Amino acid sequence: MKAALLIAASSLLMLSASARSEDLGARIPAPALDPVGTARTETVVLAGGCFWGQQAVFEHVKGVTKVVAGYSGGAKETATYPQVITETTGHAEAIQITFDPRIVTFGRLLQVYFSVAHDPTQLNFQGPDEGTSYRSEIFFATPAQEKTARAYITQLGTAHVFREPIVTKVGALKGFYAAEAYHQDYLLHNPTQPYIVINDLPKLAALERVWPEFYRPDPVRLASR
Repeated sequence: MKAALLIAASSLLMLSASARSEDLGARIPAPALDPVGTARTETVVLAGGCFWGQQAVFEHVKGVTKVVAGYSGGAKETATYPQVITETTGHAEAIQITFDPRIVTFGRLLQVYFSVAHDPTQLNFQGPDEGTSYRSEIFFATPAQEKTARAYITQLGTAHVFREPIVTKVGALKGFYAAEAYHQDYLLHNPTQPYIVINDLPKLAALERVWPEFYRPDPVRLASR
């Protein structure tokens, strides 16, 4: 469950959130291996904590044409929010990103993913959310994506870009299942919700600050209000 729904917005958490927002994100090296695709459209599924913030971040990246919040890693029959939060389904909260590789490469998306979208050194949790459904994982759709992802993790690890080891998994995409309608574009519809204010708005601010060349002020909305 989203922990902030239980703890609301205490002043103590607000103060810690402010500190995190100041420290969140830093420019990291681009992938040394990042082939430019020739296709007009490519997709990838990324998991890195609550899908509300993940979806919001990538909706603001230039070259991204659609972002869907959903579940990946388990069976279709268990791809519902009430089941996934039991931490017994094998699913991770994830997002399916559709993008134009001629505008933004897969490697550039990984730069955003590793630097501001989530913390790749946290094992089976992100911020206040704990469990394998909040794990860090790249579900690659093509052999080229797998090669780029594994090479980039090795590159960042060798360079000691992060103080702790990267724990991000890399696995083949076996299925992606869209989440319930009320989860889609959640941040856009609920910008003042305490969980969003504390955990996700700082990620958007970090994206704009750290990667202004990737940032688009008008997000790609999945659904209209």
